This record gives sequence, structure tokens and C-alpha cells, in this order.
Amino acid sequence: MNKIFLLLCMMWIIVSCSPKKSDNDHDDGLSSFSVTGLERHLKTLSSDKFMGRMPFTEGEQITLDYLVAQNKDIGLEPGNGSSFLQEVPMIAITTTAAPTMTINSDKSKFTLEGLKDYVIWTERTDTETINLDHEEIIFAGFGIVAPEYNWNDYEGLDVKDKIVLVMVNDPGFASNDSTFFKGNTMTFYGRWVYKYQEAAKQGAKGCIIIHDDVASGYGFYVVQNNWNASKLYLDNRGKDIYHCATLGWVTQPVAKKLFSTAGIDWATTISSARKPGFKGMSLNLALSTSLQVKTKFDKSYNVIGKITGAKQPDEYIIYSSHWDHLGIGKADEKGDTIYNGALDNASGTAGLLELAKAFNSLKVKPNRTVIFLSVTAEEQGLWGSEYYAQNPIYPAEKTVANINIDGLNPYGKMKDIVVVGMGQSDLEDYLVQEAVLAGRYVAPEPNPSAGYYFRSDHFCFAKVGIPALYTNEGIDHMEKGKEYGQQVKHEYVAKYYHKPSDEYDPSRWNLDGAVDDLKLLFQVGKRLSFENSWPKWKASSEFKAKRDAYMNTK
Repeated sequence: MNKIFLLLCMMWIIVSCSPKKSDNDHDDGLSSFSVTGLERHLKTLSSDKFMGRMPFTEGEQITLDYLVAQNKDIGLEPGNGSSFLQEVPMIAITTTAAPTMTINSDKSKFTLEGLKDYVIWTERTDTETINLDHEEIIFAGFGIVAPEYNWNDYEGLDVKDKIVLVMVNDPGFASNDSTFFKGNTMTFYGRWVYKYQEAAKQGAKGCIIIHDDVASGYGFYVVQNNWNASKLYLDNRGKDIYHCATLGWVTQPVAKKLFSTAGIDWATTISSARKPGFKGMSLNLALSTSLQVKTKFDKSYNVIGKITGAKQPDEYIIYSSHWDHLGIGKADEKGDTIYNGALDNASGTAGLLELAKAFNSLKVKPNRTVIFLSVTAEEQGLWGSEYYAQNPIYPAEKTVANINIDGLNPYGKMKDIVVVGMGQSDLEDYLVQEAVLAGRYVAPEPNPSAGYYFRSDHFCFAKVGIPALYTNEGIDHMEKGKEYGQQVKHEYVAKYYHKPSDEYDPSRWNLDGAVDDLKLLFQVGKRLSFENSWPKWKASSEFKAKRDAYMNTK
């Protein structure tokens, strides 16, 4: 009797723990992916014909025409009513800065050289000339106001109509204390976008960030791309928004010279600025320079295609990738002026098309609607995704998840795939399960101090509470190991990132690993598209409260 009862119990456990029948065939759609298909789109999008895919240029129209045509060829439905396009009202601000900047103290005067020593621009549109005449410089530590960390760099400081000099990253960087801010994992407070916004909120006339290669995650040459360039922003006419007269960066050697001229010890002050209770100070220096401003109001576009769900058509999974890059700019040492952006992000845009093709090939149509969103102006400040998040075609409370692609693996097959910002949402758990089934594993990002979680389009979805997954290529190469994987990643940043040299080169690219990663992201989204469950933010995520607030009122 006991043996029979025990056998029945075991059978009940096996049945109850077995996966429920689902319309999702795990292998369905995988055969659609191919290196050939991915390479075809990648080569086209990163070709010179597309002129670097810069919004407001001829290259944008060529890109939009291509993406709309490919959406139609794949068989996608228009994602914005009867259109594949979402209009994004924007403004182009072209700043021509004076070639030099003068720094005055009570006892001395010296001149800084634009581009070499500093880079500045403006977001203001209400004047053609901005004159900075003997503007006082205030050092405000990291330029952070973070009540949850009991941190306020502006406490007791009067920075109204003054120039604020601040450090890059946040106080947790290099502290080796994961409980202090987030340790070496950058918080949003460490990002330049936040620092400029906070300085404007404090009424500063300008905000200049001290550059550091390690703390920034990239060299000063990336900043130099902003010198006298056209920068894009959302068109916020009619809104009462204060903008600093000037924003920018200064090299660390120049910052040290400013401190020395002010009679302030650099090492001691920077060390103190990393500790609670630090008080900012005037450097008793005056900055003088000027900027000429030209503005152009225009429109850019997001591209949106969809596959309508068969059973839950009003619930949405959004795949996103940015189609834009930097266009035509400063020539490199070879005289090349086209910033093709092959890896960043022709690869991701090509991958989005491959994902759409795979979903459209499914024998059983997904239960939920799947959206394929190619956004504009990521390189200029995540503006395309920001506009979509603030003006959604599909409501946030009906959006199950966002899966974002910003660069695909060009180095061959990897054992791992990296989750950027690990510890944020249940989507990571989905990815772990799929990686295990594929004989791979999920790894945390190797350089969390660079703040990559805040540097691509998924962040705009996260800010409005939508769980977002962002992955990067792994470093554990199937044949050559981790050392090789780290080497090629460092080589990319040094030789190709935001340079004309970021071109598709079949002699050094191997897209086998890119296809592997796309298959994993496909499996995560496909599983979500057949489920009824809703992935959630983890308890420690700063985005959980936003999601809970509107989901609990559904």
C-alpha cells in the first residue's frame, strides 16, 4: 500500500513539474538565421553609399528607404497605423566655438587650445552668439545630488550663472565597495547626460566635465568628435526648459593646471571629493571664450514593423536597435571622412532584420504582438528611443519587455554572452535558461564602471518601467579563450570605436558568433511571445517602482 502511494506521489510530481503544453516549438525559426543573410544587410548599411547614416542628411533618407523596403520584403505589417515610420521632431544645433579659451587668475593668465585641450558646445537656440566673459569657475566634485545615497555636491554652493567643473563617473568608482553607490558599477549619476542636466537644474551657466580615459570608458578622441559639430536634440519648443550656455569636456592635464593655478592641491582635493561631506569651492579663476550658434528644426524618423499576435494582440514585445551613426566628419590618418559605423550599429540593425525574418517564418504565429523598432539619433543622446518612450505607439503598461541590440559579435563563436547591467530583471533569467540549452553561459559585463547600461536605447524603456534586456558579445572565445576575447574588445575601442575605420572587413570579421547571439535573443523573445507571464524587475532595481506604480492599477 505504501509503495503504491509513494509511486502515485512520484508520478504526480513528475506530471505537475513537466512543462505545460505550449504552441512554442523551441527549434522553430532557428533555420531562418544565416551568416549570409546577416552579412548582406550589414555590408549594405555600412557601405559608403549610406554616408554614415546621420540624421538630417541624405544618408538618413537612403537608410530609411532601405529599412522600410526590407520590412515590407520580410512581410512585416506597418507598426504605426498604416506607416512604417514614426516622426521624431528634432533640432540640429551647430556650435562654432572660438579657437581658444582664456583663463584668468588674480596673478596670471593663460590660453587653452580648442579641440586639443577642451571641447565645448551649447544646447541654447535663442541667440546666434554666446559670449562667456570672465565667468567664475566652481569645482563641484562629481556634480551629483543623490538623496538615496545622502550625497549632495551642490550643498552650500552658489553656482547660478557660473561655470561648474565636475568629475566624470561617480564616487563609487574605484572604491572597491559595492555598497557605496554601486561600487565599480556606474550609476546614472556618473553619466555626462545627468551631470549636464543637474548643472542646468542648479542654474549654472555652464558645465565642463574632467575627462579620464579609465573612468569614462573611452579616450578623449571620442569627445573630440563633438568639436564644432552639429548635435541633435528633441524639439522642445514651447516647453519651459533651462539650458546651460555651454557644455563640454576638458582634459585631465588641463584640469590639473587649473587647480595648480588656483593654488589647490589636485590629489588631495580629488581624493576628498570621493568622500561623503565634501564641500565644493570656487577656483577663483575666470573663463572667457565665445560660441557662434546656428539652429535647424527638422524631423527624423524611427522605423517600426510588427507581427500581430494571434491570441494577445494588445500585448507587445519590442526588439530595438538604432540605425544611425555619425555621418561624414573629420578625416582620419588615411583621409577617410565617412563614419560607416559597421559594428555600431549597422550590425545591430542588420540583426533586427534577421530577427524579424525569423519570427515571420514561424509555423505557428506568436500569441503576443512582436515589434521591430529601428530608432534614430542614438549617437546624439538616445533621442529616437527617448521620443518613442515618451510618445509610445504601444502603451507601456501593455509592453511586456524590450530587447535591445547595439553591436553584434564580429569575433567568432563565444562560450559566453554578456548581460549589461546584470541584476536588473527576470529577462536575464530567461537568457540564462536559453544559453544553457545552447551549451553556453551568461556572464556579467567586464567593465561595469563604463556605465554601458545607460548608453543605449534600452535605457529609455527602463526609465518608463519596461523591463529591458541589453547584451554584448562575450569574451570567452570558443577556440582562443578569454585572453583573446579581451584583446579584440580593447582593440575595437582603441582602433575602431566612433572612427571611420569602423567598416565591415570580411578579413577580420567572423559573424558565426553574431548569429549565435541573435538566436539566443530570438529564443527569449519567442518564449515571451507565447507566454502569459510578465517578466518583472528584480527587487534591487531602481526601475521597479515605476513599473509597479502603473501595473498595479491595471
